[in-house]
Amino acid sequence: MAELEDLLKDIDKLRESLQSLIEKKQWNLVDAEVVAASKALNFALNQYNKFLQEKIGE
Repeated sequence: MAELEDLLKDIDKLRESLQSLIEKKQWNLVDAEVVAASKALNFALNQYNKFLQEKIGE
């Protein structure tokens, strides 16, 4: 389950980073950096969901 814990830690770090960046950019959600950070978080969340689906399917 270390992989799951690593994914969750990454997701939490990315979420905190995104929130901080949004505040720094004065809630400009179309700023290129905000969009890139959002995509990174989305990718991590998709990896987490894929991991869970694979474990449930076993």
